[in-house]
This record gives sequence, structure tokens and C-alpha cells, in this order.
Amino acid sequence: MLKSVMDFSDRGAEDAALYDRSSVPGSPASVRMAEASFPAPFSPGLEFNSPVHGTWNIVHTGMLVPEAHQIYVCAYNCMRGVVLTAAEMDLADRFSYVILSERDIVLNSLEDVTIDGVSDVIEKLGRRPPAVLLFTVCVHHFAGCDLRRLYRELETRFPDIVFVRCYMDPIMQKLGLTPDQKLRKAMYDPLPLTDADPTAISLIGNDLLLDETCDLKRAVADAGRRLLEVPACHTWEEYLGLSRGTLILSAWPTADYGAIHLANRLKRPYRYLPSCFGYEEIEQELRDLEEALGAAESSFCFDAERAACDAALKEALDVIGDTAIALDYTFHPRPLGLARLLLTHGFRVETVYLDAVSREEQSDFEWLHHYAPELTLTSTNHVCSRVLPRNRKQCLAIGQKAAWFTGSRHFVNMVQGGGLWGFDGIRRLAGLMTDAFLHEKDTADLVIRKGWGCTSCI
Repeated sequence: MLKSVMDFSDRGAEDAALYDRSSVPGSPASVRMAEASFPAPFSPGLEFNSPVHGTWNIVHTGMLVPEAHQIYVCAYNCMRGVVLTAAEMDLADRFSYVILSERDIVLNSLEDVTIDGVSDVIEKLGRRPPAVLLFTVCVHHFAGCDLRRLYRELETRFPDIVFVRCYMDPIMQKLGLTPDQKLRKAMYDPLPLTDADPTAISLIGNDLLLDETCDLKRAVADAGRRLLEVPACHTWEEYLGLSRGTLILSAWPTADYGAIHLANRLKRPYRYLPSCFGYEEIEQELRDLEEALGAAESSFCFDAERAACDAALKEALDVIGDTAIALDYTFHPRPLGLARLLLTHGFRVETVYLDAVSREEQSDFEWLHHYAPELTLTSTNHVCSRVLPRNRKQCLAIGQKAAWFTGSRHFVNMVQGGGLWGFDGIRRLAGLMTDAFLHEKDTADLVIRKGWGCTSCI
């Protein structure tokens, strides 16, 4: 059986027949909601990587630090992907690498090799960057590299550069903090202790700007404040200005860890306000935000906001009808919450593509387990997912992986929440679903582009 998995080819009808059962709920790659376990619906094992690359990775996120230079210290086999990402962003001039060989690891001092390699890169740059995002990797952990000595020496050699301690160590991501979480903390370590600007609020950790019409920005504006966002920073000085916010906010799950550390270091109040789809949760988040902003009363009429969302979803349903809907976790970190919202408004959601369930979605998981037992959860990285039939062309997909796995050309092309937030985000989503239903997209071309929203050379 293992040989069949490893030798499978899309051209092999016989092998495809072996795995046709992977599309049946209850198989290793799919499970009915009634039988799904929380928080891991699927057993870990050999994984499949689909050709869907719209989500951001650590290279994309690191490039949000304006004027900074990224340096990766790793072996050839791991370097290919990060190098290509920088090139595809048209930002290869802000990216360098130091290649580690087996000899370096076995016979030399890994600390010295890294220090000398990074120093050589910096000396050869055309201009001295204000900051270097230095990524050490798995082998530094395996070899017991003295990272404190490494950074101490680099900071002595280059006192005018801020060295940001970053990690590309995916071996750790199932046991502790992921590289993404570590990066979203390290990125904000350089922000200085400074006096707060009473007119400013800082939103930490988002890769994409929030929509200008979103409820969070409206609440901040109604309080007479301005929102500082990382993707809006174009200079190093603007970036350092993020520490001037009187209130620190984060809205992205993997940013919460780093935002808490930043707020504690700056001694500023903090609110975690994740984008979500439950009316009650959105209302509570807005009340919490307005309280933190010192508002005497809310500027929102929540009954009107809910009614407007219901109307927008009803308008979309009138167009979409009983068309099957599939959605995935790359579109939004709350895919089960989105499924629940759509099901309660009459949409025929059939499949949610995900590989694990966030703790934040436990209540949505339990609701779907009880009220939508026939909903199918399908893994995107299980080895059997490679041969799932991709022939549901009449399906409306929400998210790139849902589009690729179904084969649909009607899909909402967005990743990582795409700037949606609050009641306004729900109404915008209803419009995006209607537009996707009415207009085809070139799925095969769009989903291979790295980093939705970034400049791409593809």
C-alpha cells in the first residue's frame, strides 16, 4: 500500500482507482461532521502539498518591515523556496542567503560560519540597512548553536544595524510556537519605548490592510483616533512609529502571541479582536474596543447592523440559490464559523477544507457537529487528498484551495481574511460570493501565484 502511495501518478488509472475511496466521507481524507474529532479530524502521516500558493509565508511577512534586509542561513535544499518567494515579489534586492555545507556543520564552528557569512553579506550590500531579519534554521537547534554569542558578535561588528532574531525551524511547529508566530513577535522587538500618541492606535500582525469601511476602523475613527497598520508603513521611521499607539490591537490569530509581548513591553493596554462571523462575537468585540477607546456610548446600532447583514446574505442567496458551496481555511482562519453563518442563512455548504480545528472555533465545531452532521470536512494535506476527484465545476468555492480541490472556476479569490472584519466584512463577503457565482475565473492560473496581494513575477 505504501508503494502505491509513493508511486502514484495522475496518469495511472489503476492507482487512482485504489484511492477513489479517499473522496468518501469517513475515509482517511474526508470525514462527516458527525464523526469528526476535535481539534484533529485527521490522523497525521505522509502529507500532500497542493499547487495552491496564495497564502503568505515568512518571507512575505518579513518584507513588511520597510527597508529591512532578510538573510537566511541554511542548506541548499531548504533555500530554494524562500529565494523564489523573494524573486517572485520583485524584492530580491532585499534578500540574501548564507549556504551551510556538511563540512561547516561537522568540522567547523557553526557560530563562526554564520557570523562570517552574515558579515560578508552585509559588507557587500550597496547600502547599509537599518535592520536585518536574520533567519537561523533547524540545524542551528540540532547542533546546539550558541545564538546569544552569534548575535552578540554581529551587534558588536555592526552597531548601526538592528538584528531581528527570526527562525525558519518547521521541525518545531507541531511542538511549540510556529515560525510564523515567532516571526510576528520578532518583527516588533525593535519598536522603541516611546511616549504614546493620544491620537494613534496600533494594529499589529496583519499581512493585509483592513478594509477602509470595516467596523474596527470605523470605531477607531468615531473615537477621533487614527489606526496605524504595518502594511501601511513605507519607511523604517514610520515602522518604528507603531510603538506610539496608546492601544495595541491584533486581529490575526498567529499575531496574538507577539502583540501581547509588545503591549507588555510598552506598558500599553491590549485587545485581541479576531475577525469572525458570529454576530454576538462581533458585537462583543466592538463593545470591548469602544470601551478601551473611552467611548461613552456605542456609535453602532447593532440591530441595524445585523439586519443589514441578513439582507445582504438574503440578496446573495437569491442569486446563488441551492448551489453547493465549498470553503477552506486559507480564505479565513475561521472556516467553521463561516460555514455556520452560511448554513443558518440558507446556503448549501457541503464541504469545508481544513487540516485541524482552531481552539477559537470549538463552539462552531460543536454547533456544526449537532446541527450539520452531514457536512464534510476534507483534509488538504492528507496523502489521499492528492487523488480526490476535482470535478465539482458547478460548485461555488470560497478560497483558493476549495477552488482547486473542486475544480470550480467560480470562486472567491482571497486569502487570510483579505481585510474583512466585522459586520461590514460579512456584507462584503456576500457581494464577493455573488460576483464569484456570476463570473468565472482562471483558477489554474490564479492559485499558483505566491502571496495574494503581493507583486508577483509569475
